[in-house]
Amino acid sequence: MNNSRATEVAILGGGCFWCTEAFFKELKGVGSIAPGYIGGELDNPTYAAVCTGETGHAEAIRINFNPDEISYERLLEVFFATHDPTTLNRQGNDIGTQYRSEIFYTNEQQKKIAKAYIEFLTQEGVFPNPIVTKVSEASKFYEAEDYHHNYYSGNKEQGYCAFVITPKLEKFKKVFQSILK
Repeated sequence: MNNSRATEVAILGGGCFWCTEAFFKELKGVGSIAPGYIGGELDNPTYAAVCTGETGHAEAIRINFNPDEISYERLLEVFFATHDPTTLNRQGNDIGTQYRSEIFYTNEQQKKIAKAYIEFLTQEGVFPNPIVTKVSEASKFYEAEDYHHNYYSGNKEQGYCAFVITPKLEKFKKVFQSILK
């Protein structure tokens, strides 16, 4: 008999979903990941529409994870270590509301954990500037178009991937080596 808990869902917006998906798919306990759009006004948004910054959606990833193998807190640790939560509507050269830092909680426990983690980071002075990451109830998540799924894996030579994602991913693998698949 299997005594493990059911898979849980975390939804995180930390800038470009190509980057965030590349990090989280490396973690033990993480099952499927889907890039997509959440938190906006438009039904069935497209990448082109979201890129205008006018739909209100964030680029985000929906992570199915096994809480017996990786905790929600650990996912948040990775989330805050792999993007800049102190810049409003911006990650590096990616600028716009779609690149905002936002945690979309799927239950009250996630909300409590996320707010406590942000408070901890703030109290410890981990970042030199105030954290602007929003914590919001998850609304409808729209999966991104098929070509965005596993984008980095299939496009490592593409300029953005080679010059932005690859260096970040190499650093990430050194820091989080103990929890990688």
